[in-house]
Amino acid sequence: MNHTIIMSKYQGLGNDYLILDPKKNKVELQGKKVALLCQRGFGLGADGVLYGPVEMEGKLGVRIYNADGSESAISGNGVRIFAKYLMDQGYVTEKKFDIETLSGTIHVECLNGRATEFRVNMGKASFVSREIPVTGEMREVINESFIFNKKEYKATCLTVGNPHCIIFTDQVSEDQVKNLGPYVENADEFPERMNLQICHQIDKGNLDIEIWERGSGYTKASGTGSCAAAMAAYKLGLVESRINVNQPGGMIQIDIAEDETIYMTGTVGYIADVSVAESFFS
Repeated sequence: MNHTIIMSKYQGLGNDYLILDPKKNKVELQGKKVALLCQRGFGLGADGVLYGPVEMEGKLGVRIYNADGSESAISGNGVRIFAKYLMDQGYVTEKKFDIETLSGTIHVECLNGRATEFRVNMGKASFVSREIPVTGEMREVINESFIFNKKEYKATCLTVGNPHCIIFTDQVSEDQVKNLGPYVENADEFPERMNLQICHQIDKGNLDIEIWERGSGYTKASGTGSCAAAMAAYKLGLVESRINVNQPGGMIQIDIAEDETIYMTGTVGYIADVSVAESFFS
């Protein structure tokens, strides 16, 4: 009995995901399989796996997995990639549609004919410690002092469906975020672990970021990270309501509405369909 399992690979600004479509493949997805698939030496290599379309409360949904096999409530690049997959496969035919995630309903709009640019309503951020979560008394975690790896940092923490810690510095580098990332991700103050963005404000409309992603490590781009960095900068009065967030993989545009709803616009691309050895799922 040989069943060919096909996975699709897409990327959003160099942040790459494998898509496993349960409508086309009769396989179960487990965390340790995800981790193996995402490992570059032993699997296909990816920053995560998107499992869908699945039915969530009777609607079109997606389950999002990090490279270590843990499940994530939301991924900005992941949602844009999945939106393109739904259009590419004919699951949706409208330009505007909804995708269900563990963090709720995400409204998506395709902005071009080739279905490579998407604007996503990412909802609202919260800086409230209990919602992020951050330990200690209930408060908004804005420009607060933390000790990471024996050094003091001023950090702003928030959730956009997943938790983020933003540290503003004079410049940003890959080494810096790689050195600090593991300490921030696993700090005692963050009971559900943490994503880190090191952020440099260029001017009122531009930020540079480097990203350490919870469960995936160093990544070239992050949609939720872009939202979080832009919102933190906005909250601190550093930027206006339209912000270009520049990261190694490219630029994501964030628009913050008057009611503080966050809109994320960015590109995605299709890479390949891959036949996967059945042993990955046995």
